[in-house]
Amino acid sequence: MISIENLVDILPLIIISAGILLSVIIEIYSSKSENILPWFSFSLFTLSAIYALYSINSVSVEFQNMINAGGIVNLFYFIFCSGSAIVTLLSISYLKKYGAYFGEYFILLQTSVLGMMLMAAARDLFVVFLGLEIMSVSFYVLAGLNRKRLSANEASLKYFLLGAFATGFFVYGIALIYGAVHSTSIQMISAKFADLSGNILFLGGILLFLIGFSFKIAAFPFHMWVPDVYQGAPTTISALFSTGGKAAAFSAIMVVLAVMFTGSGQNQFTPYLAVISTLSMLYGSIVAIAQIDIKRMLAYSSIAHAGYMIVGLSAGNALGVAGIIFYLAAYTFINLGAFGVVSIIEGENESNLTIDSYSGLNKKSPMFAALLAIFMFSLAGIPPFAGFFGKYYVFISAVKADLTWLAIIGVISSAISAYFYLRIVVLMYFKETSSDFKIEKSNSAQLAIIISVLFVVLLGVAPGTLIDLITSFLK
Repeated sequence: MISIENLVDILPLIIISAGILLSVIIEIYSSKSENILPWFSFSLFTLSAIYALYSINSVSVEFQNMINAGGIVNLFYFIFCSGSAIVTLLSISYLKKYGAYFGEYFILLQTSVLGMMLMAAARDLFVVFLGLEIMSVSFYVLAGLNRKRLSANEASLKYFLLGAFATGFFVYGIALIYGAVHSTSIQMISAKFADLSGNILFLGGILLFLIGFSFKIAAFPFHMWVPDVYQGAPTTISALFSTGGKAAAFSAIMVVLAVMFTGSGQNQFTPYLAVISTLSMLYGSIVAIAQIDIKRMLAYSSIAHAGYMIVGLSAGNALGVAGIIFYLAAYTFINLGAFGVVSIIEGENESNLTIDSYSGLNKKSPMFAALLAIFMFSLAGIPPFAGFFGKYYVFISAVKADLTWLAIIGVISSAISAYFYLRIVVLMYFKETSSDFKIEKSNSAQLAIIISVLFVVLLGVAPGTLIDLITSFLK
């Protein structure tokens, strides 16, 4: 029987679930749903994020060992919900400009967050699968929200086909793991991990699981959907894909393979993880240089950042896990801010999306130029911003795991990526404008970007606070 205490521990999940049902009712019965749903969604996400932090020390296991609550799980809840609150603020004016306001937009946004939360909280492979499908189906529809645009249709179809393909790997992996362990309980898998480290069936299942999620985190060579989907989807949704979707996939990997970070079993998969990390970092950084569309540039940048985070998985130690979680938190606010500025600069009919459009932006809008410069510096890993410390922690974890060569490749990749990030700063401040367009300012979008930049600066000024909090739950 579920007690009140049990329900309180999973209150963030309940808030989002109840919010989805209420949003459907509002959309059906209210003629003012277009004005109500955005702020209702923002309130839901904000409330859930605040409560997740408030109850972070209330660690428990619910629903007959199916769901975790508290600790690292609540930290992921905060990342998902605060990130989605920012996406909601960015979407209010953007959807009107994009010509794609549909009532189901905010309902799908809430549903995708519910899926992310289930993935992070899972203690059973089927809960991971349930969360993955809830999130993915919502993403497929959101990518093609404006069905009148061919680019949106293409983005949605590519995402759906390759996403379904990736899910097949994951499901087949579950089948093999079940065949070896005779259970889908993550606790049982962890308990038997050392004994099954020589079982080909089990190792094959784990490998297929990793391959399936390599698609979701956009790691090379499973990245082929990323540039087209990010470019074709609404800019605010691309922001969600690159942050919340990536964070949810990493949370699932760390939940299922938690035993790898306690000292047993990590050696078998370090070669695979190190190789895809190296390829992702170098491929993403090098190909991004050639891009002329800023959304495609940020898409290839996302591939490189996935590679940096996989460095922490390759290390297979507690510092690597802490570094990944810190990196995900920092990257969420950095990328949301960067995409937020892009969504404001973007004109009707997807204009002003070329990198040259940002020439002379400082003269048109000094505030947006300054904010975008901060996000670019942080993505490049320049101190004292949050992006620097994200890379620092994962690289140090690799050095401590005797993978110094991988950390060196990461530093080289960061040096390469600095070129295309700083190129935008140079264009904004040192080049004359090449096109004359008016920036339509939005108070809600500006608020979202300011919140993002405050988190970026805060995590850069006091990174130890978050790292200490994370490590306290990993002991």
